[in-house]
Amino acid sequence: MHDIRAIRENPEAFDAALVRRGDDPIAAELLAIDQERREKITESENVQARQNQLAREIGQAKGRGDQATYENLLQQVTETKTVAIELQKRAKDLDRALSDRLARIANLPADDVPTGISEADNVEVRKWGETRWRSDFKPREHFEILGAAAAMDFEKAARISGSRFVLLSGSIARIHRALAQFMLDLHINEHGFTEINPPVLVRDEAMYGTDKLPKFGGDSYQTTNGWWLVPTSEVPLTYMVAGQILEEQDLPLRYTAHTLCFRSEAGAAGKDTTGMLRQHQFEKVEMVAITLPSDSDAEQERLLAIAESMMQRLDIPFRTVILCSGDMGFGARRTFDIEAWLPGQNDYREISSISTTGDFQARRMNARYRARDGGRPQFVHTLNGSGLAVGRCLIAVLENGQRADGSVQLPSALKKYLDGKLRLCADGTLI
Repeated sequence: MHDIRAIRENPEAFDAALVRRGDDPIAAELLAIDQERREKITESENVQARQNQLAREIGQAKGRGDQATYENLLQQVTETKTVAIELQKRAKDLDRALSDRLARIANLPADDVPTGISEADNVEVRKWGETRWRSDFKPREHFEILGAAAAMDFEKAARISGSRFVLLSGSIARIHRALAQFMLDLHINEHGFTEINPPVLVRDEAMYGTDKLPKFGGDSYQTTNGWWLVPTSEVPLTYMVAGQILEEQDLPLRYTAHTLCFRSEAGAAGKDTTGMLRQHQFEKVEMVAITLPSDSDAEQERLLAIAESMMQRLDIPFRTVILCSGDMGFGARRTFDIEAWLPGQNDYREISSISTTGDFQARRMNARYRARDGGRPQFVHTLNGSGLAVGRCLIAVLENGQRADGSVQLPSALKKYLDGKLRLCADGTLI
């Protein structure tokens, strides 16, 4: 959510930032609504002041027995009440209209975000790992690898739920679970996150507060009684601080959760229809941080380093890119994507996004902190990142570890979660 006062102070800068995102300038329209809203409020206050004056005059007329003046003043009170009601209603309508417009405007990009309109304009920050493939065989996609194919049942899942679902079984289900456990343990034991097991059904307020509503309701699933299935556990983890005034000394707060996530993929018709890269239901380990404004940029670098370190421990080649202004998510101020190398596709694919929203979400959900030295409470900054997308991580582990005979060599980081078994045989067994 944007601060209309900041727009009033520098409308040109606001519009320029929106243009960098590929959006149309809108400051003039917002300020026109804001101006009329403020005028109606002022007029209403003036009418109320007139009502108070009339009330005093009525008392005086009654006291001196001036019936004619008394009745005339009563008529004026009736008229001013009608005017006041109309002005207050108009002011409330304008306030709602302004709030609705502001809620649908994307966050402004940070100054260091490269200007661009699509993923082609994203800027590579660094690469890690070897992407040149061995010459002894052509790499397969994850669903074609012998050791994994039988345990990824898309046909049976389609009979149960429809397209873009998969049923994992046996060793593949176990490796998938091991990856999530590895991620959680790392966040909790090495990086000081608090593990949360949150609800995955949330109310409108939680979706709105984390910028998923009102603009992107079509990208998520809603139950018949109004709950939303979370598109990411960023929603409940971040909304935990909604409406609170936190103490400066208690920040940062760092939360992690492993949950199911649900997305309609409404805008991805025809994309990645084979395999389990793009699913309606998937699992993700999320990282969320609530920080002081002065610490949020450093915290984003910290979250990014954590996600990159997990990729290295899992021996997955990757590259890190900073998203351009036109490719960032709606609520992001700055986003780094980590893209895993998938030899079966001969391409990099996103496996983690690490974003800072500044105070954009905090304003929507009224999350603030009180400084040690007092003063008015200020808005916190919120950050979120995948640490990591479990299903996509499984894909990357399988494709990068595959061998010519259809087996897969698994990363040593999973050893303790798989009873020391780090080879997925072509017949689907673990040894």
